[in-house]
Amino acid sequence: MTSTDHFLVEIGTEELPPKALRALMDAFGAGLVRGIDAAPLAHGKAHTYASPRRLAVLVEDLAHGQQDRNVEQKGPPIKIAFDDDGKPTPAATAFASKCGVSVAELGRNKTDKGEWLAFEKTEKGKTATELLPGLIEQALADLPIPRRMRWGDGDAEFVRPVHWVVMLHGGAVLNGSVMGLDADNTSRGHRFHASGPITIPSPGDYLETLEKGGYVIADFERRREMVRNGVDAAAAEAGGVVVEGESLYDEVAALVEWPVPVLGSFDDEYLELPRETIVSTLTGHQRYFPVADKTGALLPKFVTVANLESKDPEQVRQGNERVIQPRLADAAFFWNNDRSRTLDSRRDDLKAVVYQRRLGSQLEKSERVAKLAKWLAGSIEHDSDNVVRAALLAKCDLLSGMVGEFPELQGTMGRYYAAADGEHEAVASAIGDHYRPRFAGDELPATVDGQLLAVADKLDTLAGIFSLGKKPSGNRDPFGLRRAALGVVRILIECGFDVDLKSLIKKAARAQPKGELDSEDVAADLYSFISDRLRRYFLDRDAGLATETFDAVLVREPRSLLDFDRRLAAVQTFARLEQAESLAAANKRIANILRKAGSPDGASVKKKLLQEEAEIALNNAIENAADKVKPLLKVRNYAEALNELAGLREPVDRFFDDVMVMADDEAVRQNRLALLNRLRALFLDVADISRLSLG
Repeated sequence: MTSTDHFLVEIGTEELPPKALRALMDAFGAGLVRGIDAAPLAHGKAHTYASPRRLAVLVEDLAHGQQDRNVEQKGPPIKIAFDDDGKPTPAATAFASKCGVSVAELGRNKTDKGEWLAFEKTEKGKTATELLPGLIEQALADLPIPRRMRWGDGDAEFVRPVHWVVMLHGGAVLNGSVMGLDADNTSRGHRFHASGPITIPSPGDYLETLEKGGYVIADFERRREMVRNGVDAAAAEAGGVVVEGESLYDEVAALVEWPVPVLGSFDDEYLELPRETIVSTLTGHQRYFPVADKTGALLPKFVTVANLESKDPEQVRQGNERVIQPRLADAAFFWNNDRSRTLDSRRDDLKAVVYQRRLGSQLEKSERVAKLAKWLAGSIEHDSDNVVRAALLAKCDLLSGMVGEFPELQGTMGRYYAAADGEHEAVASAIGDHYRPRFAGDELPATVDGQLLAVADKLDTLAGIFSLGKKPSGNRDPFGLRRAALGVVRILIECGFDVDLKSLIKKAARAQPKGELDSEDVAADLYSFISDRLRRYFLDRDAGLATETFDAVLVREPRSLLDFDRRLAAVQTFARLEQAESLAAANKRIANILRKAGSPDGASVKKKLLQEEAEIALNNAIENAADKVKPLLKVRNYAEALNELAGLREPVDRFFDDVMVMADDEAVRQNRLALLNRLRALFLDVADISRLSLG
């Protein structure tokens, strides 16, 4: 067995993109481990590290080489390898020559299928030194980097220029090159605190050596926790708590190698600005952490994280305060200037704002959304005045200076401006919420008007982009259509809107400007796309949901997503019943019989043609079940309906045991097919349970 030692690789670079650092770190570690496993090289646990200027992986107990392995080469069958006199044929001599031995040195391998010539040899394993540089290069090549760059005279490409490579196996440098650089045991420390080279004695000393000698906390998770704890402590010193911390901890940890929290302040006159404006100014532009009191009200304080221990911390604090002052002053200017005009007065200006080429202006989009929102409101018997007004004003804040400076505040600023204009509270709230949910797990709009407007806006976007033939493909989704479709799904289900989805989609598709694609084709394509998001929604919501269960309901294309949700819950309950497996199998058998024989749609069962006791009993059971199920289906009590139908198992099993469906007599055969068709139709009123796999 080959010996093992800890292995370390560090790729030293110029400052890496902060928002991508964690993903790059995780992907590098995962990719290298995949390569090591495939080699294969025995190893223990892997650890990933990253800072703004480095990506590193430490693999515990990595073997110094592959195990030698016995390899058997299979030759020709014995009957082909030797003639009738037992002399080797050309096939045998050619195989021996290929193996570098004589025919006499070849072995034989006998199996149930015959006997072959064979040659067994020991294949010596490669060393880690031979394998690892290539595995590291491959892991780096596989990183999720949309655009790579070159530097210097070499051919290497990476997200940022690479300046050093460390490869240590135990205490020895692993000879080899990566990214055109020869590996050694020399790393680099902090740009300002420790700019010279730092020797790493062994992989196990990596973190401690960089921290003590280089002012670098290379462990991303530990550095992130230091940022969190330091920021929380500074906020507590100011008598408050951190606001919007989770969205910044990763990014700030990716910007610093030696985190030092700094508490700063700004003029309290800026607290008159909308809360979101202050938060966006601090977090978006400067990566500062806002501070609020225990009631949630913002304080004129912030915490920033410096990347060094200054000899004059006060100067660092004042410098950061000077930076934020003009940012807040700009925000105050936009806030005051934007309110000099009402949202309504900006509507005509939307004519000049192109929404999407061939889909018209933002004014035209807002008018389409208003009509769709009105139809939606009518479909749930909700007064449409406020939602229509909100739809007509919802895009006007795109023309404001504040949204021009802070695009992430679109909708939010519209709410503030609508309230300042004296618009109805429901109108302002709907405008503020109509982009929600903006991302996975985001809150839904708080009001019915906001929910209806959000659905209308998202569906207009979906229908419009689909009408241009630009639906998402692969991982590309530049218009965020998957997110929009999932938002529609979430709102319709979680807010309990019993809306005809197909009619809604068709309404949105027909409202789009005439394009190359027919609106009916667009609607069908969009329905399928939303169904895919629906599948993802339910599977994420319930880890125990089987895909077949979802498909059993989807094939029936329920009118509304709320109805879909109820059917799905009913089928899941049914699948747990003792009778479910037998009835699912029977439905599958019936579906196959009807498909081959031709489904007798519309044909009624003629009692006088029922001959066998088992088919008479099944017909009576079906009639009895139908009488009970019909009123349950009217009130969408699908769970109870399937529970009633579960009682058909015994007569169904007996029917298939005792009755020959494909009788010689044509009339009898067709009558039995009609009986099975009626049985299947009862289940299909809820779902196609033949798709369930319960065996």
